[in-house]
Amino acid sequence: MSSERTTTDRVKVGDMAPDFTLPNQSGVMTSLKDFVGKKIIVLYFYPRDFSRGCTAEACAFRDSYEAFKEAGAEVVGISSQSAESHSRFASAYRLPFILLSDEGGRVRRLYGVPSTFGVIPGRVTYIIDKKGVVRHVFSSQFNATRHMEEALRILKTIQAEEGA
Repeated sequence: MSSERTTTDRVKVGDMAPDFTLPNQSGVMTSLKDFVGKKIIVLYFYPRDFSRGCTAEACAFRDSYEAFKEAGAEVVGISSQSAESHSRFASAYRLPFILLSDEGGRVRRLYGVPSTFGVIPGRVTYIIDKKGVVRHVFSSQFNATRHMEEALRILKTIQAEEGA
């Protein structure tokens, strides 16, 4: 499906999540397909390491990381900073999850993540089920910590469906 997408398309609920491969904060190449079939993925795009809102968002995910793990989910953050910047960010705030470096914004464009005021990279979270289907999309540039709350809420819904 990713080959059919244009840069103006936005990934929506019900779409297959486009696969990608990016370096993580340790420089290890990581693909979405590494998780599909194994875990639910909480994929969140954020504007910038160390900014106030992004730090609050990352720390909210960190503080609830055990709940995500218990729900069978993996948290993956993506921004355009380098793997080295992500390494410093993860170390400074003890982030236990994966941060991927999308220098140049290719994956951000692939997912159709909008920018705010045309200059600030957007803040969007995608919940992707084990089959690779996007189950929820949440976009809020200015309510950074709500991304974690929305993700946990949707994970509980998916768990209830799977348990039924």
